[in-house]
Amino acid sequence: MSNVVRLEIPPRGQGRAARHAALLACFAGARRAPEEVFWLKENAELLNILECTGARPDAAALAPLQDFYDGAEDRLRFFPQYYRFILSICLDLEDLGLPGDKGARLCAWAARQGLAEAELSDLQRAEAVRLMARRDVAALPGDADPEARLRRFIGRSETFALPNKKAAYELTHIVFYLSEYGRIDPALEADAITSLEFAGLLAFLDRNADLLAEICIALRYAGHDPSPIWEQWLERETFGFIVETGPRVDLADAYHTYFVTSWLMALSGGRDFVKPAEPGPMSFHRAPMAPAPLREMSQALYRLEAARSRDWARMRPHVAAALSGAGADILAEAEASSAHFEEFFAGFARAGAAP
Repeated sequence: MSNVVRLEIPPRGQGRAARHAALLACFAGARRAPEEVFWLKENAELLNILECTGARPDAAALAPLQDFYDGAEDRLRFFPQYYRFILSICLDLEDLGLPGDKGARLCAWAARQGLAEAELSDLQRAEAVRLMARRDVAALPGDADPEARLRRFIGRSETFALPNKKAAYELTHIVFYLSEYGRIDPALEADAITSLEFAGLLAFLDRNADLLAEICIALRYAGHDPSPIWEQWLERETFGFIVETGPRVDLADAYHTYFVTSWLMALSGGRDFVKPAEPGPMSFHRAPMAPAPLREMSQALYRLEAARSRDWARMRPHVAAALSGAGADILAEAEASSAHFEEFFAGFARAGAAP
């Protein structure tokens, strides 16, 4: 039987370092086996957040990952298709304080093998370039810099006025790489900031806390303050998380949402990973919430057919009438959250000339 923890704040005596240590132990050894690709993904994400938010776990907290670090060469040689995860974990472990310097050798080996050249996506190539540059290794020597194409993609704001989660996540990750995870100014053009605003409005209307947290992080890395309405909702969502412990935990959980909302809270001056963390397996679940209004909005607009308009003032009564009371409240919050709402709606309405 799982033990469900519903505390709003960490119990007295459990500080940030203790919570980090419990999370590291859980994800390193109590949820999945290191041979699973999802083990690589989960641990790479956790370590990346700790590293880029300035956490400094002690040697005991990092010890559960020592065996992985010690065998990283063999793992990389056998699983080169996962090189980005493996490099990320090793580099972050070193930068978090684990003794060793093999990260540079692993990057050099990956470059000699041309692993980044097997990437079809500019985004994945950008991640490879960013990882290897951390140890002064050129991932794609002599290749054209994909940055111009990435900037064109994030500058096309109309892309992000329509529901497309894949594009929205790529938008946030591009900003992460361009900003070196907040270490440098990514020098975003105004259109790219508008893209983040549009994607944020969609995520808010869809109640997608995972995506909205990444968008708020990207805005902060670009030197812009996210909407307080968005961040306040995300903070409430983080404190509302339910942590389940026990020998059999649900691995199809919302751990990633908990990770990225915690990351955002750390960047905005709050506490990260606010829920109590216990030794052993844990899974993370969002509290129940009101239905998202985004689908109902789309359906209401679609039914209008030729009467559909890009003008939000004209469409507001029609859209609001199709929503539940909670959905109408969320829509009103979304409208108040961004000065770009009317511009966003003009694209979301899809009221242009037919093909």
